Amino acid sequence: MLMQMARDLGLGEAARELGVSVDTLRRWDRSGKVKTTRDARGRRRISREEIERLRPSPRRHRTGQTLSARNRFEGVVTSVESDGVMALVELEAGPFRITAAVTRDAVVELGLAPGARAVATVKATSVMVERL
Repeated sequence: MLMQMARDLGLGEAARELGVSVDTLRRWDRSGKVKTTRDARGRRRISREEIERLRPSPRRHRTGQTLSARNRFEGVVTSVESDGVMALVELEAGPFRITAAVTRDAVVELGLAPGARAVATVKATSVMVERL
């Protein structure tokens, strides 16, 4: 049993290895997506085998990134407006039009210009708009 515990990871370590948040691991545990054990103090532990089972494939997303974000919008850059150190990049992705504020350096590094194909990844806990 002690040998097994040494191979198990705490939630923080497991989250870092998988590239997800500790809260995501807790949700996965509650929903049964991940198998956890509890140590003598009641803390969740995840086995190395379970980590390997959950580890995202390098080809999980076409961009090669292993992001956990669910909302990815592939499209075409329609405009780039740079001003100082920041830039606004507008992307048309099917019926969606997404505007992102990024650094001007990122625009240059990624080669973002009208007509370039790109992917917008949206990960937010909440977005609120209210008319006053």
